[in-house]
Amino acid sequence: MAKVKVKQEEALSIKFSHQMAPGDQRTFDLYFYLPTEMGIGSHTLDEEEYYHSGILGRRSYYSKGLHLPLVQSRFISLNKRTMEEFRLYLNLFAYQFAVAIETDGKELRQKSDASDFYLALDELCDVVGQLLKKFRRNEPSDPKWKSYFEHADNYLSWFCEQQLLKILAHSPRSSDFSEVKDKALDLCRSENYYREQVCKYNSMQTQQDANRISNKMLLLRRLIQQGVVLKEELKPLGIGLKKFVTGLATGLVMLVVSALIIKAQGFFNGLTLTLVLTLAVIYGFREIFKEDFRNAMWRFIQRGRPRWSRILRDTSTQAIVAKQLVWLEFMRSQDIPDTVSEIMKHRNSQNKVDSTVLHYRIATKVANKPFEAGYSEIQEQVNFSLVPFARHLERGKAKIYKESDGNISNESVERRYQVNLVAVLRDGKQQPEYARFKVTMNRSNIVEITESKLPDNIQPFTSEADSNLHEETQVVDHHQVEP
Repeated sequence: MAKVKVKQEEALSIKFSHQMAPGDQRTFDLYFYLPTEMGIGSHTLDEEEYYHSGILGRRSYYSKGLHLPLVQSRFISLNKRTMEEFRLYLNLFAYQFAVAIETDGKELRQKSDASDFYLALDELCDVVGQLLKKFRRNEPSDPKWKSYFEHADNYLSWFCEQQLLKILAHSPRSSDFSEVKDKALDLCRSENYYREQVCKYNSMQTQQDANRISNKMLLLRRLIQQGVVLKEELKPLGIGLKKFVTGLATGLVMLVVSALIIKAQGFFNGLTLTLVLTLAVIYGFREIFKEDFRNAMWRFIQRGRPRWSRILRDTSTQAIVAKQLVWLEFMRSQDIPDTVSEIMKHRNSQNKVDSTVLHYRIATKVANKPFEAGYSEIQEQVNFSLVPFARHLERGKAKIYKESDGNISNESVERRYQVNLVAVLRDGKQQPEYARFKVTMNRSNIVEITESKLPDNIQPFTSEADSNLHEETQVVDHHQVEP
């Protein structure tokens, strides 16, 4: 199985995902080589602002059921358990179900061929319908347990309907597959009727207000994530050090200013207009250079240090599952590791352009004790938005001219940029593994992501066989029964 998976998530975002087991110590580095012509650097992009607005991560317990057929391959019996076990396995299945249909929906919307699209949609409707029926056959009779089931059932019904409608909204136009489209619409209508008329999960006011139903479902989503998605406690590092640097910079500037004032008073006799103007100029220069001097000192001292620390907790037991340190900074060329530089030297000559390097690192130490029953790994998914990069790009204004039979035509072309991305993974004391990707993008979207070949003397990431995508999922160690 591949240690790290890379894929395009949205039009201008890249997602990295990997799994870790108890006791793992892993360091994951990403080096974004941004061409200088993009105009991105420390003067135009604030690292801290980008971290909070452009990097989105999710850490949760992991099972291999990332697609609906895998969720269907094994089904958890929810009955005959304690209240705590019931809620744990209910949330595990509901969360896995929601992620699975979201994953399959994204893949389905990327299909442009009508035949492939509607064939996959037909299969998706069958699997969704079967899974919902099996899930509802396990409805508990105990009122204390039933409320948890109803929350999950309400959300899954609504979320499946929304995903199917979203898929149909992006469907290729074709009159040859009206039966499949009607089948998907019938499933959406039946789920809406089941939710609003049979079970009466939502009030009439909630049904008629899009904001209220959306916020309610967001709350239900958080409830089913209880015990599955890990609680994150993020803390910025170096706050005290930054205050010390601010004080030190101010003191050094004032030392220079005081010396200049004393010299000025000795040079001019008494309080004259010339002395007043000289003091005004000295204080003006102090205000101009004080911030620049402080920022330069802070960048020098902070270079190479982690910026944030994160603690991951189990939301049920509040036990610490893992601890992380996070780095994000623009790097100087002399600070880039030799192996990474060697990888970038193997580019084609026409691709060797001056670049600014943005470095992201996350070091994780997983607790060396078993997870909750049913879990053997945690998964980290990190989305990097390229929207802040795209804001600096130029729109394509060039035109290509063609001649045909004496007629001259032109076609507008878009301006494309290529971002090189080097990923480095190191587990414990093992040798690091590398991968390089080429991200071709314009102002509106990512055109393509391709993996490049590494030099022969560098260890690449472990590859994943296609057959692994269809292996049978193991959701829990025990308590599993065939559907």
